[in-house]
Amino acid sequence: MRSSPLPLILRLALSTALACMTACSSLRADFVKTPSSAVPPVVDTPVTRYIAAELIRHPQQSGFRLLTRSTNALMSRIALADHARHSIDLQYYIFRNDATGRLLAQRLLAAADRGVRVRILLDDISASSEDRMLDALDAHDNIQVRLFNPFNTRDPSAVSKIGQFLLEGRRLNRRMHNKSYIVDNTTAIIGGRNIGDSYFDAASETNFRDLDLVAIGAVVGEASRIFDNYWNSDAAFPVTAFRNEHDTQGDLAQLRITLGRDARVFAQSDYAQATLEEMPDGATADRRGAWFWGAAVVVADQPDKVNARDDDPALRIGPQLKTMIDAAAHEVSFISPYFVPGDSGTQFLEALARRGVTTRIVTNSLASTDEPAAHSGYARYRQRLLAAGVQLYELRPAPGAPQAATSGGTSSGISLHAKAIVVDGAHVFIGSLNMDQRSKLLNTEMGVIIDSAPLAQAVGEFFDAATLPDNAFHVVLDGATDDKAAAMTWQWSENGIPKSERGEPGVSAQRRLEVTVLALLPIEGLL
Repeated sequence: MRSSPLPLILRLALSTALACMTACSSLRADFVKTPSSAVPPVVDTPVTRYIAAELIRHPQQSGFRLLTRSTNALMSRIALADHARHSIDLQYYIFRNDATGRLLAQRLLAAADRGVRVRILLDDISASSEDRMLDALDAHDNIQVRLFNPFNTRDPSAVSKIGQFLLEGRRLNRRMHNKSYIVDNTTAIIGGRNIGDSYFDAASETNFRDLDLVAIGAVVGEASRIFDNYWNSDAAFPVTAFRNEHDTQGDLAQLRITLGRDARVFAQSDYAQATLEEMPDGATADRRGAWFWGAAVVVADQPDKVNARDDDPALRIGPQLKTMIDAAAHEVSFISPYFVPGDSGTQFLEALARRGVTTRIVTNSLASTDEPAAHSGYARYRQRLLAAGVQLYELRPAPGAPQAATSGGTSSGISLHAKAIVVDGAHVFIGSLNMDQRSKLLNTEMGVIIDSAPLAQAVGEFFDAATLPDNAFHVVLDGATDDKAAAMTWQWSENGIPKSERGEPGVSAQRRLEVTVLALLPIEGLL
């Protein structure tokens, strides 16, 4: 039987998109890429000599410092760039062309001018050639920029993007969500933050609460090997692989001038002054002193995950995390901005709670999330989790009581972006992985699993601060009678006064209805 023709509107969209793709600069799939590897670590600076001495005192272990304050997370990256002598490797989902993104770009450019080799690997979903910052940086002899799993055209129009998704939706729906920042192959920052104002408490509206780790020791070499694996993979393409006009030394010279000007403006801002007052002794990555020590391993999905036809557990980190959680004897705490466990994940958590393991989850509330569709996937399983004894907390959208583990912030709202798991107060995972189906099956992710009771305790304190009644809604089942089932109730505190509601607080009836409708749609695998 002959298949029916495509609807007219779909055929028009495809033909329009194909015409645009032909007219626009296109990706040369046969572009010859020069492979490269991490620069071997060399002990030839005060920083690397200090790190080497610390590692001698802690054989077979890696050292960590927790970056909870957003300003500290930014300035630690700046400090590491300023200390770099040989190499800087960055791998991110997002690198914004805003105040903090341009500040970091200026410090990377300054490092490259000193002879430091800089490799920047970004997912293409958010990269844009509108400002040409990435393209101009790539014109530097010591800077290389590659895009992971790119669209077939550079900076595609909305029509072209839609057309490409129609033609290659399975591939383009899979993104590189990894986040790492490696300097001289001796120090790394790994965690949940992207590069941009909202990740460093510099945005005028919503800012994210997040977690990163400064790491030294064997895990840095592991992170470098993972970076090389992605950098040299078939899915990574230099920005010069597109058939378009590439930036020149003149464009780079102009960028150097504008970035320098922007950096001077930033240095005079209220944000910069507040940061100096907050950290009089400098950023965490710039200090001598105590580290959290422990055995650790960096885990990462394989880059081939974006091309897999079916789910292959060997390509992803989920099984390693499940092994860590399965070993729990007393308590597991999950921190995840998007929490879509699916039926199998819900069964796993139900079994965990029912065998006596205290199971706690903090995620975004409907009022604090920017992804109502993902929230609908969480809402679908919320009552089941509560009935099994799982404790649920949802972050409130506006700052309440000051959180000891995070900066107070100056925004009109906050949203959770940290991703972590703490098991029995002794084992911890921090990384880029959300507890949802997209992270599990579609995106590539990475993080660090660490055996360290003191570090686990510090992350536990972050959880406890985030779930205070002034900062989060506690969702409970309440009001059960012989003839009526328990109803979900949201409990919190406002100015010391206990509050509660039977519906999700802080959102309109229309938004609640939107989530209810979305929960009925078969989209869970995309969330």
